[in-house]
Amino acid sequence: MVDVAKDLTAGTVGGAAQLIVGHPFDTIKVKLQSQPAPAPGQPPKYSGAMDAVRQTLAAEGPRGLYKGMGAPLATVAAFNAVLFTVRGQMEALLRSEPGAPLTINQQFVCGAGAGIAVSFLACPTELVKCRLQAQSALASAGPTTTVAVKYGGPMEVARHVLRSEGGTRGLFKGLVPTMAREIPGNAAMFGVYEAIKQYLAGGRDTSGLGRGSLMVAGGLAGAAFWALVYPTDVVKSVLQVDDYKNPKYSGSLDAFRKILASQGVKGLYKGFEPAMARSVPANAACFLAYELTRSSLG
Repeated sequence: MVDVAKDLTAGTVGGAAQLIVGHPFDTIKVKLQSQPAPAPGQPPKYSGAMDAVRQTLAAEGPRGLYKGMGAPLATVAAFNAVLFTVRGQMEALLRSEPGAPLTINQQFVCGAGAGIAVSFLACPTELVKCRLQAQSALASAGPTTTVAVKYGGPMEVARHVLRSEGGTRGLFKGLVPTMAREIPGNAAMFGVYEAIKQYLAGGRDTSGLGRGSLMVAGGLAGAAFWALVYPTDVVKSVLQVDDYKNPKYSGSLDAFRKILASQGVKGLYKGFEPAMARSVPANAACFLAYELTRSSLG
């Protein structure tokens, strides 16, 4: 129980660091993912990541880059506590003896198990976040696009979904692609993190690594997460912002096929640049904060 409490605390601190550093990048990613395809002969609302940043700052100010942060901020403690605690408990199960280091393959397994658990927290949280981040892009996409609801904040999104989109089930729209992202993504992230730490340490004992090495390992681990699963995140985002009464997509596979048919492979990587730009500093901050907090707790 002591180790669980330590992982809960360290995971919470790590998640807060990750969110503060990474949320503006995430806002731009979701805006690029969710903007509708332009009419023939018309340019898209955003020509790229920097254009999305400029338009957001011009229309909404710096606060626009942090839109939707209330939902993940409210649940960051639970999300990262579950992620790191489940990973820690799986590490304990797989160890041959207390304190023994795990192999890289075992860390992949631990990450996958943690990914299963956090999917059930990530899905409703990200649905709320995506609705808030995407609404400005959808609202001004063109005369053929309408937005039925203008959300004032996270609680307003949650109340609307519970009241008008099928109750609790509505909050879990996009669960399948969320799991398809979180399970392999976290397997890769924790496996790569451990592999880079062992490489930098010259062996399986990584306890002597400095802050810079931990940040390098954490940043590259985050990049591995998104490089592996990014198209599933695009599918998740378009499903979660899809209109409930007049849906464009019937499910994950239908969304995948329609994006591929209308936009090609490029459509499955909309917002990839800000996602990768976010992943390195945000995960470097997350893992460093986790490791420092965990070691300070003994």
